[in-house]
Amino acid sequence: METLSQPLQQPVLTRRQIHTGYANLGKSQFAGPVLHRKNQLTAANHNPPIVESAGAAQRVLTWQDESDTEAFAAQLAAMAETRNAYITLHGDLGAGKTTFVRHLLRTLGVQGRIKSPTYAVVEPHEVPGLTVWHFDFYRFEDPREWEDAGFRDIFASEGLKLAEWPEKAAALTPPADLAIHIEAIDETQRHVTLRASTERGRRMLQHWPQ
Repeated sequence: METLSQPLQQPVLTRRQIHTGYANLGKSQFAGPVLHRKNQLTAANHNPPIVESAGAAQRVLTWQDESDTEAFAAQLAAMAETRNAYITLHGDLGAGKTTFVRHLLRTLGVQGRIKSPTYAVVEPHEVPGLTVWHFDFYRFEDPREWEDAGFRDIFASEGLKLAEWPEKAAALTPPADLAIHIEAIDETQRHVTLRASTERGRRMLQHWPQ
């Protein structure tokens, strides 16, 4: 049975209004058709073991195409730790950050068109038992917005927080449980580095399928 999501009803922003409608994210950032692989966990099966680097647990993956991105999102959505995690997305324009977020939101039960938060900074999504906050800090410049918009309250509340361009607000946000760094190898392949700097993030890497 599909779960129909409802946009969050209570606005959070005072200076900048959160828009709770949905809009199509448009064409996938990955070029070429999506290949339906017999085993969508191919990338996960080729992962090296978790290593420790500069105090953070780390794992390196390769996504061969968008089906690997979708499989990764499904695995992440199935983890209990994800429901209250802060996950950051790093990478150049067109690397696939929004594509990954879209797959994750779909797997979590978000239906309809998904609106990018580029101008609103944050878009809330609510499905039964879970609130998801999708941030895009690309245009975030004024630290005063952090308080005025209620972002401190959002990060203090339960729910999944996803952030694109987190470096724009790095001085204000807590450490990411899981940082996902995406680098384009070619039109379809992606080099992905996962870094965990919290206990929750380390547990997420430890539970990752081998």
